[in-house]
Amino acid sequence: MSGHSKWATIKHKKGALDAKRGKIFTRLIKEITIAARQGGGDPDANPRLRGAVAAAKAENMPADNIKRAIQRGTGELPGATYEEISFEGYGPGGVALIVEATTDNRNRAVSEIRHTFAKHGGNLGEPNSVRFMFSKKGVIAIPKGAADEEKLMNIVIEAGGEDLNDEGDTWEIITDPQSFEAVARAVRDAGIETVMSEVTMIASTYTKLEGPTAAQMVRLLEALEDHDDVNNVYSNFDMDAKQLEEVTS
Repeated sequence: MSGHSKWATIKHKKGALDAKRGKIFTRLIKEITIAARQGGGDPDANPRLRGAVAAAKAENMPADNIKRAIQRGTGELPGATYEEISFEGYGPGGVALIVEATTDNRNRAVSEIRHTFAKHGGNLGEPNSVRFMFSKKGVIAIPKGAADEEKLMNIVIEAGGEDLNDEGDTWEIITDPQSFEAVARAVRDAGIETVMSEVTMIASTYTKLEGPTAAQMVRLLEALEDHDDVNNVYSNFDMDAKQLEEVTS
């Protein structure tokens, strides 16, 4: 899981840049709108909306923005109609990729995502061509100095987590999606700092990349995540931590 952890940590460090461009708010508003449309506007009765609202509050989104996004989802206010699309494909070196997007123009999104893959040495695949390699898990990454292994293992056992991994600079708690909120709450209640905390897709195997192929793969990941319609990008790549820092600096 080291590839996931390294890339996810760097993504979170770069989050401030995304915030300056307004992309975090845009993506969160789309998620809130869709969640409200699918499950209603009451966060207490709609787990997906509850999670989206919590994420928006964590990014300091104004309450009025959250309220309007919910109202657009429930139809109380006019607004764009968003559609969720999932892409599967391969990057440089045969790395498997899943891309989740939310768009108000399906044809444009498909064309632009296909072009992004091709431009950076990848190609789109058929539905279910790589999804079988991934499973949905909660991941909580914690700096090594924030807590010792025994303390974290106790939290994992008591709160219902699955595993605790040593990922070099960080500890990585793995949970099933249903237990994620309880484990994340236990970590917060213990006053432990995290560098990331999210439900994501974890690959069963990883492909190690080096040299120019590794750099090209990072450029593809960055280009996909910079696309306005893209919410999440999951891959099974791994590379040397030093090189990953160099190509993303």
